[in-house]
Formats: sequence, C-alpha cells, structure tokens
Amino acid sequence: MKKYRVTVRFSADGRLEVAGDEITVSIKSQPERGRANRELVRRLAEHFGVSEQDVRILSGLASRKKIVEVAA
Repeated sequence: MKKYRVTVRFSADGRLEVAGDEITVSIKSQPERGRANRELVRRLAEHFGVSEQDVRILSGLASRKKIVEVAA
C-alpha cells in the first residue's frame, strides 16, 4: 500500500500529475454529497490500474488536501 498527498482542483481540464508521493488532480464534479470524492477515487483507480475498492481516502474528506492510500 502506498500513501499519497493529493491536492484537488476543480477544473474541467482533466489533469492528473504525479510527482513522487504528491498528486495534483483536476476534477469536474462539485463537492456536494461526496460526488467530488467519488470522482477522485475513480480517476486515481483508473490511473494506477486498480479497482476503486483499492483506493481509500484516509483524511481530508471535506478538504482540497487529502491523504489517499492506493493498494498496489
């Protein structure tokens, strides 16, 4: 399992940049009712080639700065 510091940006450009253990990701969904977090998990799972169940937000559910764990 690998932990990453994730910074979320709300933008439609769809960027996802990984630099060491830091990730910056742009998402389209608004932060209401967990939509943005679900999109974040989906994007990270797709990027790392794992299932969505293998991506877990450890802290920062209501923040733009998060700690995320990815099972490799």
